[in-house]
Amino acid sequence: MTSETETGGVTGTQDKDYNLIWYVEACLSNALRLESYIQDAERAKDTEVADLFRKAQADSRKGAELGKGLLRARLDGG
Repeated sequence: MTSETETGGVTGTQDKDYNLIWYVEACLSNALRLESYIQDAERAKDTEVADLFRKAQADSRKGAELGKGLLRARLDGG
């Protein structure tokens, strides 16, 4: 579903900026969640699954860092 109208009036934040904030939060939340999944896999001595989750966690951290960089630039007026 696509809207032709900016809905930032509701939140006070332009959609694209709000979406970027959401993306960073989702990446960070995912990294936290994956930590418990890694621990579960390690307890089960399943290194294959633990390694998969570690890679996914690294990707989530990378996404968060990229998103934070973009957000920082926009909040600084860049």
